[in-house]
Amino acid sequence: MKIGFIGLGIMGKPMAKNLIKAGHELTVYDIVSSAVDDVVAAGARRGDSNADVARNSELIITMLPNSPHVKEAVMGENGVLDGVKPGTILVDMSSINPIASKEICAEVEKKGCFMLDAPVSGGEPKAIDGTLAIMVGGKQEVFDKVKDILGVMGASVTRCGNIGAGNTTKLANQIIVAANIAAVGEALVLGKKAGVEPEAIYKAIRGGLAGSTVMDAKAPMMMDGNFKPGFRINLHIKDLNNAIDTGHDVGAPLPLTATVMEMMQWLKSSGHDTEDHSSLVRYYEFLSGTDVRR
Repeated sequence: MKIGFIGLGIMGKPMAKNLIKAGHELTVYDIVSSAVDDVVAAGARRGDSNADVARNSELIITMLPNSPHVKEAVMGENGVLDGVKPGTILVDMSSINPIASKEICAEVEKKGCFMLDAPVSGGEPKAIDGTLAIMVGGKQEVFDKVKDILGVMGASVTRCGNIGAGNTTKLANQIIVAANIAAVGEALVLGKKAGVEPEAIYKAIRGGLAGSTVMDAKAPMMMDGNFKPGFRINLHIKDLNNAIDTGHDVGAPLPLTATVMEMMQWLKSSGHDTEDHSSLVRYYEFLSGTDVRR
């Protein structure tokens, strides 16, 4: 299948490369030409625009920062909808507001095409090794056509419901991840202030009920002071904003989400917004006057 890939950032670039390694023919586009150069060197064709990618593809994947970027790439001037042929499938793997997914899908269907929203979880490391968790919204028959291709990029590919369900599921994921990271940082700072080494706490509890994938990924980063971004604070702020907006729309209370959002906003105002979200520990370190480094 001829695949178009739009958006070659931290996540999109390794995802596109995995599709190339699997033998798929890719046409790629990004506003950052150096990102395109890298993927072209791996075997992709260079697209001149979003519309050009669409003209040369049966399946188009978008991986962009937020709702406005996806709308512009798809519905804007020289966008995907200017180049698509009827029957083309658009899979938006960006993490955006589920309401925006439904709006974009309505425009895609007017062209006789189909759309899935399929955001991912796992960050850059899992994008590189092709083990992302992929949450999909859209029609079952469309999902069935592309599930194996999505499986090249993910260890799990799950249809969660109709269009918008993928992004709703991703927002739920981001709430849990954010609250978990904050709790890990809070607990390690408590231990340090009480005279117990954070690493000892981590080793003692990671095999019990408190243990989690988040703890195993982020506690070592906190203790090493390694905040090289796998998933940046500013992107998590974007996701929590979308979660809060969606919560308001559907009448769901999100008090924990709002609290962690304020912590992330403090990090942003303190110049840490491009760091990994494990830097949430900095908030507790600042308030407590200590750190959890080993």
